[in-house]
Amino acid sequence: MVDKVDLTEPVAPVGGVDGESSDDRFDDHAEPADLFDDRFWRDPYPLYARLRRAAPVRPVVTPDGLRMWLVTRYEDARGLLSDPRLSKDLSTAGPLFRRHTAEGTVARYDNSAVSKHMLRVDPPDHTRLRKLVGKAFTPRRVERLRPRVEAVSAQLLDAVEGRGEVDLVGEYAFRIAITVICELLGLPGDDQEQFRVWTQDYNDTGHPERYTAASHAIAGYVTELIADKRRHPGDDLMSALIEASDAEDRLSSDELVATVFLLLSAGHETTVNLIANGMLALVDHPEQMSQLRGDPGLLPSAVEEFLRYDSPVNTSTYRYTTEPVTVGEVTVPEGEFVLVALASANRDPGRFTEPDRLDITRSAQGHVSFGHGIHYCLGAPLARQEAEVAFGDWLKRYGSIELAHPDEALTYRHSLLMRGPVALPLRVTPA
Repeated sequence: MVDKVDLTEPVAPVGGVDGESSDDRFDDHAEPADLFDDRFWRDPYPLYARLRRAAPVRPVVTPDGLRMWLVTRYEDARGLLSDPRLSKDLSTAGPLFRRHTAEGTVARYDNSAVSKHMLRVDPPDHTRLRKLVGKAFTPRRVERLRPRVEAVSAQLLDAVEGRGEVDLVGEYAFRIAITVICELLGLPGDDQEQFRVWTQDYNDTGHPERYTAASHAIAGYVTELIADKRRHPGDDLMSALIEASDAEDRLSSDELVATVFLLLSAGHETTVNLIANGMLALVDHPEQMSQLRGDPGLLPSAVEEFLRYDSPVNTSTYRYTTEPVTVGEVTVPEGEFVLVALASANRDPGRFTEPDRLDITRSAQGHVSFGHGIHYCLGAPLARQEAEVAFGDWLKRYGSIELAHPDEALTYRHSLLMRGPVALPLRVTPA
């Protein structure tokens, strides 16, 4: 076991070769912990480009103080996402968190009720949980949701009719995503704003006290939702999960709470970021917006390119090695945390031609924004559908879409997991 790693070794400078971008903001001798700053949250791609070239598998310290190995190249990332030698079972990983947490910081280790979901277990528990939830996300069932998604989108756009400025995140993307997932689960929409705050605190990085408070608040909130749904069952996903739990004891109480939380959280946050990041990419590339406006048939490929170009999920959830694992030229010892940089893998010139260029006509298939392997995102078809409806409706409704304020005024979430702006004020004019 390696308790400490040298986090100060220099890395070679990166030139602008093979599609990579150079950036002199980063001192070659800087500690990796210093690189997760405001510049990284706003635009991680210069750092990722440099790491892919100079140190594609290297130890870092997260803003939470956790020592991990960051993997930035596509081939390595895709391989590790499906490597059975990396475990996601964090139920007994407390000693690992304590061992790899830097002195003076608090380990971000959650073993509460909301942590017992399928993203934090291995087979056979993962197989059992995924099978239960997977019934809600079959292609046929998701396609049957499309009329409702379209209706919600129209209602939200009608609500801001006549306005010259609209916050895409708060007034549209969040509301369409949370409304659809709440209706799928059979939940009331009364507490949407509160739940949004909790999930952002839970997934943001560098504030362990907010993370812990959000974890307990969410557990209590979801437990009450489940109790109410038991009293008033319906034809919805939560009722089906409760029935499976009560009838066959295939879902423990903690697993039920955690699964509902995962569906609520992942079911809206990824979609919000996909819509926001994609729209910002179009605003920054007006020729691409014009092309999409003129040919709505490009919507499916455009959504895939948005996912690749600026992934709504920055890095994977935590994994740790159960034996030494060689990645490229580096051997990661047993018992080490590994963080796969999905956003970096999607910009790897070894996989995608001119990866820093937005091209809605390219084949972006193979991107890892939804993961890879057995933990591939179950809700991906729904997120894609919501994004297609969103971009189609916005481009039909508005003849002009621009940033309402300078790009540098945008604030990005401080989250290693989620990537997206806190708000996206847009200046719009009707078509």
